[in-house]
Amino acid sequence: MPRLSLSDLYRLAVPGDPRLCPDGSTVAYTVTRADRESDENRSEIWLAAPGGEPRRLTGGPRDSSPRWSPDGRSLAFLRPVDGKPQIHLLPMDGGEPRVLTSAPLGAGAAVWSPDGTLIAYAAPYGDLDPHAPVVADSLEYKADGTGLLRGLTMHLFVVSVDTGEARQITAGDFHAGEPSWSPDGGRLAFTTSMEADRDLTAAGAVYSVDVSGGEPERLTGPGVICAGAWWLGERLLVVGYDGDPVGHARLFDLGADGLVEIETGIDRNVMVGAPGYPGATPQLAGDDLIFCARDGGFTHLYRAPGEKIIGGDQVVSGVSAAKGRIAYIAATPYSAGEVYLADVAANGAVTASEATMLSSHGLHDVELFVPRSRTFTAPDGTRVEGFVLRDETLTEPGPLLLDAHGGPHNAWAPVFDGVHLYHQVLAARGWTVLTINPRGSDGYGEAFYTAAVGAWGVADTDDFLSPIDDLVAEGVADPDRLAVTGYSYGGYVSCWLPTRTGRFKAAIPGGCVSDLTSMAGTSDAGHFLKAYECRGDIEEQSPMTHVARVTTPTLILHGEDDDRCPVGQAEQWFAALREQGVPVRLVRYPGGSHLFILNGRPSHRVDYNERIVEWLEQWIPVDGTPVSPS
Repeated sequence: MPRLSLSDLYRLAVPGDPRLCPDGSTVAYTVTRADRESDENRSEIWLAAPGGEPRRLTGGPRDSSPRWSPDGRSLAFLRPVDGKPQIHLLPMDGGEPRVLTSAPLGAGAAVWSPDGTLIAYAAPYGDLDPHAPVVADSLEYKADGTGLLRGLTMHLFVVSVDTGEARQITAGDFHAGEPSWSPDGGRLAFTTSMEADRDLTAAGAVYSVDVSGGEPERLTGPGVICAGAWWLGERLLVVGYDGDPVGHARLFDLGADGLVEIETGIDRNVMVGAPGYPGATPQLAGDDLIFCARDGGFTHLYRAPGEKIIGGDQVVSGVSAAKGRIAYIAATPYSAGEVYLADVAANGAVTASEATMLSSHGLHDVELFVPRSRTFTAPDGTRVEGFVLRDETLTEPGPLLLDAHGGPHNAWAPVFDGVHLYHQVLAARGWTVLTINPRGSDGYGEAFYTAAVGAWGVADTDDFLSPIDDLVAEGVADPDRLAVTGYSYGGYVSCWLPTRTGRFKAAIPGGCVSDLTSMAGTSDAGHFLKAYECRGDIEEQSPMTHVARVTTPTLILHGEDDDRCPVGQAEQWFAALREQGVPVRLVRYPGGSHLFILNGRPSHRVDYNERIVEWLEQWIPVDGTPVSPS
């Protein structure tokens, strides 16, 4: 059986956003593929049920966000009309979908009212003139993936399912989060900050607004920063931070006495799910509250207070519960994701072995290398988990690539990674790929999670370097053939480590951070990174301060439209290394936001992977002869 090649990106089909029908019989979900001909990412909606083969329900090419009506007779989903996503309704007893909304700038995912007569959604609101001057009175004037906001705000709307008549529910100088219906269908809950200085001080509160009109009512005080709110039956559940947004997200019940923290029973971060971050929104399975959290590199499903109900060697990235069943998406060492269905026993106990796999979207004709978990010990005694990917039949020391994750509060997991395909390609060519979850990573407790706050590069350098020493001592890695790469915070690490040591013979920072001072003034999240994450001596923590020490040949890969880690970070690093005579190359991807390696043009994602392999084998050939990637 052949090994994976970079061109297999065009064969990957990745499921997501599972939604269990209200009667618990069928799962609607999306399947996303990279299309070579159009150079776009295609998405369709599929259905899966026990005892049958999954089938495609819609033809795409950009269908998303399936949402069942309360009676299960209709499925709402998003499909572009004239380039703007609009809510469509598909009758499940047959017929073509009909367009429900005509939002000028597009609509967000459908949220059905309890009686099924109305749908609420969030949508951008305002006049968009791409040629008008951009006037900013606060730092909140751009967002990665959107660009310059030009006064646009997100607000809530309600549309009649029968007539298609839409009404705007909220208005003003704030961004309304996703709505959630009250049990009686009379009000919508959402989170936002209406503070005048919200661009300078982290804030977020839960509001409620009558769907018949009126001003939103604030339901929470200043003690907790609320990031999301959902009506679950008669309870209003909130995910947020107890004080500054540093450390773990927590669960709260919002009742007559205000916010009351829910005891999860585990020292873990609640994961609600976001691009690049697995997890799912909390919900009810029967009377039990279920939520996602990382445990080590894996993301699992828990029942409050802290009982793991879906674990194992998998990363959960979408959950839906109904009628005593739980549907979820999980990545494993052999698949980037499949749809599973599990029955909840009377005692709530569910294990991965009891779940039924409903889909089969993996690359079954490719043999994958499986990462092996290792625990390393840093010089100060801190235990750090890492994962070693290599051909285990090799007996001689070979080249090693250290790959640092982003965040810095993300985490690697030992499952098949459909983004970093170069891991598998390099392993097939004799490389060892080492992924480390250093201090700052999620999944190891709050003290570990916050250990690098105010100490980027300072707290975690040994967490990266000492595992390499161990692998060199074990005869796995050749000390003269070491390389480092990473994206976002990993891009920072790939700039930082060559200022600490000359042992790396190649470095490849992607979406990099080279200068925290300029980052604070140019990133869409720069002020909050400075205030809550990179606080302290940011000049000392900046790779640019120490760039004179760098001799490592460096390839810089960066999205042209990255507003999270602006392209100026790459330009500064490139110019400084070029002036010093260090071999350096800068590659900029037109139109690429910070997340382009996840959801950007397929050709750009393939190119990103190809260039990493090419650069590594130019400077560190496995057998002395450079090899071109497939």
